[in-house]
Amino acid sequence: MKFTLNDFLTTYPDRQSCLKEVMSLKPPCCGEYYFLKKRPVAICKTCKKHFSVLKGTIFEKSSTPLTSWFYAIYMMTKTRTGVSAKQLQREIGVTYKTAWRMMHLIRSVMKPSDKPLRGTVEVDETFVGGKSKNRANYWYASLDKEKSVLLGMVSRGGEVKVKHVPNIGRRTLLKEIESHVAKGNQIYSDHYLGYTALPQYGYKHRWVNHKWQFVQGDTHTQNIENFWSHLKRGITGTYRAVSKKHLQKYADEYAFRYNHRRLEGAMFFVLLNLAVRPREDSPSSLKDL
Repeated sequence: MKFTLNDFLTTYPDRQSCLKEVMSLKPPCCGEYYFLKKRPVAICKTCKKHFSVLKGTIFEKSSTPLTSWFYAIYMMTKTRTGVSAKQLQREIGVTYKTAWRMMHLIRSVMKPSDKPLRGTVEVDETFVGGKSKNRANYWYASLDKEKSVLLGMVSRGGEVKVKHVPNIGRRTLLKEIESHVAKGNQIYSDHYLGYTALPQYGYKHRWVNHKWQFVQGDTHTQNIENFWSHLKRGITGTYRAVSKKHLQKYADEYAFRYNHRRLEGAMFFVLLNLAVRPREDSPSSLKDL
């Protein structure tokens, strides 16, 4: 199902249509309601209770028009490499600071589920940021304090999980793998020594030495490598630079799009539902970021 820009503008032309969509995702007690004209408040036709339409959503404490929020969510689900705060600023007519905060609040609900990955899983770590002169030497790259480390775990044909970790030490990587990959599953990695202890942690492990080859039968890390390529193109091309403080949020954004890649137009509605009913650990306002 495709959901084009024309479809979006036709479906959500004004504030009222956006409010109705929010209410459809969290209907009041008796089902039927009507809105007050000047406030985002719905009144149940049966029991006459008042409901704050935006209460509990990421829009609750924002003065930005709801139509702008919907458009921001649409934009973040329609681009493979992401959209910059500068572009969003130009398109919805807000300040750069507001656009930046809006996007981070939307990213806060893009966190993957806590369910562990199952099946055949590929794991790999990569460096983001820092000086390009150290990219070729893995050891020197690990010593570059300006570089950040991401650990990626992807189930073949399934989801990806990405974690911003402090270093590439064995204990650090294995701790994250234990938290996000179910025991007993097959794990494929490159020849990095940090993964050699995986069998001791209850996993089946096979690896390929990238110095000699990248694929050996079904032993490869092509899926996670492709994900890294996509993520890095987005970060360097769209966002230019990402701070260590917010790197996890950007990683979650790319993981979200990857995990919902087969939904096409429906991805917007998935993210909108998360924005209306965010998880308990999500920020409640722009100031909480």
